Order: sequence, then C-alpha cells, then structure tokens
Amino acid sequence: MDLGLKDKVAIVTGGTQGIGRATALRLAAEGARVVVCARGAGRLEAVAAEIRAAGGEVLAVSADVSVAADCDRIVGEVSRAYGGVDVLVNNAGTSRTGAFESADDAVWQADLDLKLFAAIRLIRGVLPSMKARGGGRIVNVTNIGAKQPGARTMPTTVSRAAGLAMTKALSREYAPHGILVNAVCIGLVRAGQHDARAAKQGVDPEALYADMAKGVPLGRVGEADEAADVILFLASARASFVTGSSINIDGGASAVF
Repeated sequence: MDLGLKDKVAIVTGGTQGIGRATALRLAAEGARVVVCARGAGRLEAVAAEIRAAGGEVLAVSADVSVAADCDRIVGEVSRAYGGVDVLVNNAGTSRTGAFESADDAVWQADLDLKLFAAIRLIRGVLPSMKARGGGRIVNVTNIGAKQPGARTMPTTVSRAAGLAMTKALSREYAPHGILVNAVCIGLVRAGQHDARAAKQGVDPEALYADMAKGVPLGRVGEADEAADVILFLASARASFVTGSSINIDGGASAVF
C-alpha cells in the first residue's frame, strides 16, 4: 500500500529510541525526509546513521523540546533545510508518576514543559508552513492513562489528558486548512524506561514484561514497531478522513475507547 509519504518532511521528537526511533525508521523507509530530534547526541547520530545506511534522508537536530528556544530552533533548521513541514509527530516524553503530595510545582512544570508545552510550541511553529502547503498531519503520542487515570499517576496523566483535549480542539480549528490532528494512546509497549527499571531492580527484562503484561488481554507487551505502524497510517494519505481521533495501542488493556 502506498502511504503517500514520499518526499514529505516529517519531524519526530524523542526519535532515538522506542516508538520514536521505530517511527523515524518507518517514515524514512516510505521515502519521507525525516527530521529526528532528541537530547542525546550519541543516540541521535546512531539513528541518523541507521537511516542513511538504509538509503533514507535524515536531518538530526540535537534539542531539548522542553525548552522554548530549542523548539523554535528545530522549526528554523527544518525550514532552512526543506522549506517547511508536512508531518509532526510529538513523541517526546517520559512517564513521571507518584503520590500527588510528593510532586511540587517544579515537578509539575517540568512535566508540562516536556509533554504539553513542547507540543504546543512545535505545533505553533509548523502551522504556517502546513497551511502554505495546503495541509499536513500532526500526531500526538499520549498514553491510555489520559483517558483512564488511576491513583498515583500524576503529573503524567494530567499532561497527557491536556494533550488529548488540544488534539480534539486543533482538529476542528484547522480542518478547513487540510491539517489533520490525531492522537495515539500508548499502553504497555516495550521501551527503554522499562528496561532501565528492570536493570535497577536487578531482574530479567523479559520477566518484568511478563509480569506487567498480566493485565493485558492479549497477554503480552506491545512492540515499538506496532505503535509506529499506527502512527504512520495517521501521518499518511490513507488517513485523509481521520481527524480528532485517539487510537489506543494497548492490547485491549484500557476500558475506555
């Protein structure tokens, strides 16, 4: 199936591991000009080299998207290199959770800067070129806790819920410009943060994943490539009548659509 992504300019934040890396590789394989953004220079160059080795085109931008100036710089570098943006995948973020009373203002602000304000700033930055190009795709990566928050899940679930509200509102505001805005809500998917947790606990990562997957109806954890496939669909020409939607990628774990 032709996804219509050839020569499209696509920004992927948090693009050096997990879902971000898988999405960047998939976009490049479809012929998109991929802009990978992340803080770790070493991993950033490794992913860029991987894309180039496979014959893809990539621009690697070292940036901290929780910093407003870095968001502006990303958009500026992409504009100078490619003249504009067709696809934005807001993927940067980590899961910061704990007891409500343990999170002070600084913790809340850091989480909002990374997961909400980064998306706000980057979307604001790419909208002019998307409108000039006659349309675009924005995919916001959130998690299922945004729809079904539990105890001790803040500030992440609040930041992610705000991202969902923004997705719906933007989809309505920019539909007349052909800019489609959707979200994916991630459940238990294999990721570096879980591997790091296993290492910290001194347990086999697969044993940790097996234990975590007990609450997943499909009985296993998801793979980053599986999430990337859904993101690519939403970024593609094949999703031309899909906007304002949020798709759960969770093996059936969430009780909320």
